[in-house]
Amino acid sequence: MPTATTLRAARAEDLDALVGLLHQLFSIEQDFRPDAARQRRGLTLMLAEPATRGVLVAERGGRVIGMVTAQLLVSTAEGACSALVEDLVVEAGARGGGVGARLLAAIEAWAGVRGATRLQLLADRDNAPALAFYARRGWSPTALVAWRRGGYRAPSPPRAT
Repeated sequence: MPTATTLRAARAEDLDALVGLLHQLFSIEQDFRPDAARQRRGLTLMLAEPATRGVLVAERGGRVIGMVTAQLLVSTAEGACSALVEDLVVEAGARGGGVGARLLAAIEAWAGVRGATRLQLLADRDNAPALAFYARRGWSPTALVAWRRGGYRAPSPPRAT
């Protein structure tokens, strides 16, 4: 009998597994690169704010095999919170069995409980399997184009004279 997969909130002791999963994800994305120290810092920030930042894991046999994250943002278009869903990844050997769908549904529920009226995510335009996965679950592309400014650092405040 196969071992059951359970979903739960991530904990600090999951960080090594989560960083490993993000390595897998960022290795296939065009805009990001794996950097264990950065990913660990980001995940630590996510875990520190569970009311507005969700990190869920899929666990099988006591081992984390998948994860998803989301963050609440205020949407002026919605006049309410929206949720930015990020970092949905399942270990290669565990894909195709519904784990990703369960993680996505769970983070959608997490956002709904917190009052989000819109969900959004970014996916590589060339990642046909991911795009098909989201489409099968009722997601659709928008007319918006994502832009980014990497390496940004806020300017120093002006010195008093």
